[in-house]
Amino acid sequence: MDLLAAMRIYIRTVERGGLSAAGRDLGLAQPTVSERIEALERHLGVRLLDRTTRSVRPTDIGLAFYERAKLAVEAAEDARAVATSLAGSLRGTLRIAAPHGLGEIGLPAILASLQTRHPDLAIDLTLNDRFVDPLAEGVDLSIRVGRLGEGHFVARRIGSIRRVLVASPAYLAAWGTPKLADDLGRHRFLRVTGLAMDDRLALIGPDGSKITAAIQTCWRANHWRPLLDAALSGLGIAALQLPFCRDEIALGRLLQVLADHAFEPIDVHVIYPAGPGTPLKTRAALDLLAQSLPAFLEQDAAD
Repeated sequence: MDLLAAMRIYIRTVERGGLSAAGRDLGLAQPTVSERIEALERHLGVRLLDRTTRSVRPTDIGLAFYERAKLAVEAAEDARAVATSLAGSLRGTLRIAAPHGLGEIGLPAILASLQTRHPDLAIDLTLNDRFVDPLAEGVDLSIRVGRLGEGHFVARRIGSIRRVLVASPAYLAAWGTPKLADDLGRHRFLRVTGLAMDDRLALIGPDGSKITAAIQTCWRANHWRPLLDAALSGLGIAALQLPFCRDEIALGRLLQVLADHAFEPIDVHVIYPAGPGTPLKTRAALDLLAQSLPAFLEQDAAD
């Protein structure tokens, strides 16, 4: 049997918590995944998985085998990457998880440049706004905006995102332009879910002091794009992350409100599994992200 291929299937099954999910990731039918793992168990002479109708879990032996098999597969992939990189190109699949905002704007161009350098490297990009532990989710890299959760990973800070207050010229012409933070309470407010949940907005004043301002939420969404569209439609003042409204500000379709006030910056990290060795494809992506992403995050609206 192809032991390395069977180990890859087993690793993905443990990380995804099910045969079907692993099969979808690997492009295999669920019965094929089951057959390969059963063949691996017969080859080893041990039971690796406890199976139920809804999920699978590794046995104690299976968990120990998973940890060592993952190291072995990573070492094999790293050895292959060394050989191919010496020939000028990385191979394999780079699996990345990222939040929707960066995954829709900014990150695609960076990943495209990586693939241009390494055309034999496939990109597998998953977008979600929850915390993704790279080991638990089976990805090589996870880009996270905001507070990190806990897990067996290495975190590398690569920049921060600013949030700004914006509104359309038409809205400000109809409702007036706030001069002070306290003026926000008389306006319609558009915000992302999780920000100012008590309708109290935390800001940093012009003198650096921390202040709070009452707001009246009329639009709330768990994604930045509906809020951007609502702001462009003149529905209110929005709190948006600058990279996702920068172009609209530069074009004059949105104007900054209370530009002398600020939000606490939001840290951006790239996290990857902790371990004795980081695959070359992961290191190449890390280096490129550290080089390219800060410029995208920190670019001013006027640039």
